[in-house]
Parts: sequence; C-alpha cells; structure tokens
Amino acid sequence: MIRIATLPNGFRIVTETMPGLKSASIGLWINVGGRHEAADQTGVAHFLEHMAFKGTTRRSALRIAEEIEDVGGYINAYTSREMTAYYARVLEADVPLALDVIADIVLNPVFDPRDVETERHVILQEIGQALDTPDDVIFDWLQEVAYPDQPMGRPILGPAERVERFTRDDLRRFVGDHYGPDQMILSAAGAVDHDRIVAAATAIFGGLSPVGMPRLEPARFTPGERRELRDLEQVHFTLAFEAPGYRDDAVYTAQVYATAMGGGMSSRLFQKIREDRGLCYSIFAQSSAHEDTGLMTIYAGTGAAEIAELADLTVAELKRAADDMTEAEVARARAQMKAGLLMGLESPSARAERLARMLAIWNRVPDVEEVVAKIDAVTVGAVRDHGAALAAGGRAAMALYGPADAAPDLTTIRDRLAA
Repeated sequence: MIRIATLPNGFRIVTETMPGLKSASIGLWINVGGRHEAADQTGVAHFLEHMAFKGTTRRSALRIAEEIEDVGGYINAYTSREMTAYYARVLEADVPLALDVIADIVLNPVFDPRDVETERHVILQEIGQALDTPDDVIFDWLQEVAYPDQPMGRPILGPAERVERFTRDDLRRFVGDHYGPDQMILSAAGAVDHDRIVAAATAIFGGLSPVGMPRLEPARFTPGERRELRDLEQVHFTLAFEAPGYRDDAVYTAQVYATAMGGGMSSRLFQKIREDRGLCYSIFAQSSAHEDTGLMTIYAGTGAAEIAELADLTVAELKRAADDMTEAEVARARAQMKAGLLMGLESPSARAERLARMLAIWNRVPDVEEVVAKIDAVTVGAVRDHGAALAAGGRAAMALYGPADAAPDLTTIRDRLAA
C-alpha cells in the first residue's frame, strides 16, 4: 500500500509496505542536481554528495559507516542531472537508525577543511578515471554537444579546474540555496510503518524553513559534433536525437522505439551490425527523459576500418525502421519495458526510488497498471511516425573518440537521414 504525507513546510513522505519482506530501503531524494548549478558551480552538487559521508556534528566518517554496517546494512548516494539521493538498505528493526543517519549526513555536515581537501583529491581521481574510460567520457561529450553552454550539457562530476577551487563556503551556499524541506522527499519501501516514519520525519524535518523552487534553465537541444582523435583500439561512436521529456506521454513511444532499435540482442541494430556484419562487440540504443527534454542515444564501439560502414548501416536502419517496423518488434519492445519495470519492483530499493521520482514528477505515484497501460497503448504507427520524424528532422548530435578519421561527419549523416 502506498501512502503519502506532506508536512506544513512542504516536506513530503511516501512509503510502500511490501508484505513478507524483512528489510527496507529508505532515503532522501532532493530535487537538485547538475542542471541546477551555475556555470561556476559545475560539480558542486556531486562534491556535496561526497562530503555528506565525511562527518557530521554527531558522527565521524567512520561512525557513519560503522553504524549502518554494524547492523548489516548498506548506505550510498548518487547525483544525477536533476536529483541527488542519499539512501540505505537495512533490516526492519533498523529503519529508525537508517533514517537518523541519513538525516544527519544531509542536515548536519561539518565540511571540515581537511576533509574537503581529502575528498577533492578523491573526486579528481574519479574524474581522471572517467577520462581514462572512453565509453564513459563519450557520453559526457555527447551531452555537452547536444546542450552546449547550458547546465544540462555540463558534466555532473565537474571539470577538474572547477573542482580544484571549491571551498567549504561554496558547499554551504549550495546547501542553503537548495537543501530545503520543500525540495526533499523521504521515500521508504519494504518492511516499513508509515505512521512511525511520518512521526520521526516530523520531529527531524518539521522545523526546517522552505527554500522555494530552484532555478532551472530550459534545455535547448542543438545539433553538433565533437570528434576527439586518439590512438585507441576502437572508435567510440555516439549519436543522439532529442526525445520527449518525462511529462510528455510520447515518452513511452520514444522508449519503445529505442528498445526496438537497440534494447537487446534481438534489436535491429544488434542483429544487423553485430550479428549479421560482425562490425562491433557492443551496440545499443536507449531513451532517457528529463523535465523538459530527453535523448535517444545510440552507442557502438568499433575498429577504425569499420567505423564508416557502421555509421552508414546505423543511418540505414534508422531510416528503414520508419517504414517497416513490425508489430512483432513493437510487441517485443513493449514486453521488455514492462518486464523491466515489474521485475525491478520486486526490490524495495527500486520501489523507494520509483516512489520518490514519481512524486517529484507528478506529485502523486501512478499505479503500475497505469504505466503498463501507457506502454501497451504504443502502436506500430506511433513508433514508425516517431522514427520518421527523427530521420526527417536530421537534428542529431554526435561524439566520436578514438581513430575516427574515416567516420562521416554530422552533415553527411544528416543528409543521409533526410534523403
């Protein structure tokens, strides 16, 4: 059963009891992420996430880890473009402890200057590791190309030169601007008692003052290309098209289309480019959604001698799908999406995250049956029309990394799509 409560200061609590479970997932989801940063703040939301575990006014960094792990639990956090989350998985009896620890690290961080320096080095190592991982960094470059000079296009980790200059005052300022109760959602699923969680949350968060809605610069998708020539074993090739945001029902059509094109071993791109031609080991397509925009992304890794053919075949499959996508392909994609949704909901962690995200987007939690019905409502005609619009528009962003000299440029790809 899903239950929702809202405190007078705007703090929201959502829980779902899952009968038969002995464990629970509980966390705070905060409506702030990379796209809420000013240009000189790029990376600060992620830096804050790291600093939350470095110590509070009540607990040292070691004590934070020990209190959760002493009871066999797990605690972690992540930063995305639109949200920051702090969450834990514990046994039923330890839910109050997990809530207390999570609230403590979010509300009472010390930001000791020595810890700021230590974690700065950790994050710089994380950035360096990402730069050494081509199939990670290529997506940051693609995002930057698609949304140039915008918060939506900046890397979540931040550039090293910016991370090197953050101070504890920068962290405190960002917390003061964004970490208000009206931007927080406490979500819990599994072996949880709604009334007890609401009572505890009221005591912890009820006295906080709202901060108001965060500034959000509208996203503007812009076609563009970035090509970084390096002496690597493979060319890492990415192509992106703008897709619907998550409040647009067309998001389901976009996701079915991306799944049919490259969502599994039976997908068009996998079958044509890997299985039939053997041009790559890895190729996939996916559709992601944000508040006011989304991206349909294709990725492949291939050799320098194969990149031109791979790009040509990718374009050809995009064009062909607009004309001959079959009912069987669409039905398979719908089934994959529904199975992924329903299988994921067998985990309390996935349920807690879904509760928080749905509440943040809709201020309610749609029934799973409602979502399944929207997936089932996607027709072959809608998928073909979506594919045709992508191809005809030719509005693509592209990023390549490696020995990409032979790859066609974006103008060539656009012309072939529109032909």
